Amino acid sequence: MRVLVFFDLPVITEENRKAYRKFRKFLLKSGFMMLQESVYCKLALNGSAVNAIIEKVHKNKPEEGLIQLLSVTEKQYAKMDIIVGESKSEVLDTDERLVIL
Repeated sequence: MRVLVFFDLPVITEENRKAYRKFRKFLLKSGFMMLQESVYCKLALNGSAVNAIIEKVHKNKPEEGLIQLLSVTEKQYAKMDIIVGESKSEVLDTDERLVIL
């Protein structure tokens, strides 16, 4: 199973930013990997491991902000579509001459 953590934490004051950094470090030290900027994922062996992970996140939550947890099976996780756009680069990597008039 996988546990997904989605969070939206305020970063307006220095205290907010400190709580954000502390929560993010907690996730990384707990074995979560970043999927997107505010989306983290961790592998769990079974339902009881999922419950332990969820309880640990509850204990380490910041005072402000929104945190959402979702547990999915490996089969559901494997069905995730990953769509990546084209990367644009301004580096010329051809032999052709470039003439700008």
